Amino acid sequence: MIYLNKQVLLFGALLLLLCSCFSGCVKDGCNIPDPSITSASSEDDYMRSYFQSNNLTDLLKHPSGVYYKINTPGSGTQGPGLCNTIFFNYYAYKFGSGVAFDSYDQPGGTGFLLGNLIIGVKKVLPLVKPGGSITMYIPPSLAYGNETIKDQNGNVILPANSYIKFDISLVSFQ
Repeated sequence: MIYLNKQVLLFGALLLLLCSCFSGCVKDGCNIPDPSITSASSEDDYMRSYFQSNNLTDLLKHPSGVYYKINTPGSGTQGPGLCNTIFFNYYAYKFGSGVAFDSYDQPGGTGFLLGNLIIGVKKVLPLVKPGGSITMYIPPSLAYGNETIKDQNGNVILPANSYIKFDISLVSFQ
């Protein structure tokens, strides 16, 4: 009987631990840290040069170093937070490339926890509300950094230290 009670206690402790791990992203107790990283001045110089040579003059700069343009603000009282699951459609490009290295465009969008996405998206996507769309220009330090992105066959689709552009439409968030 004592052995069974220890099992029950261990199971209860494990269940409590699992519940606390999976409920960390609640409105008042979100445990996803807001990253304070900003882009390097050399990245900013490169981006401004790129924008100038490509006649991109209507962009705003987020304090993190992401440049963006809100195409459609969306509706509602607020945008998503780090602990919200967002549903969105997107196209992702390497600077200077007219071909998306990744995309998703289906009714309802694809869903991810905002806090699990790259820093540039975490920082800037909350500026739009459901139904809104935004274009972001993200430096490597706020994107994938020195990580090489490969497809399912092992082919490189985005080299390390790439500057990327995202076109994102926010469908909804929970």
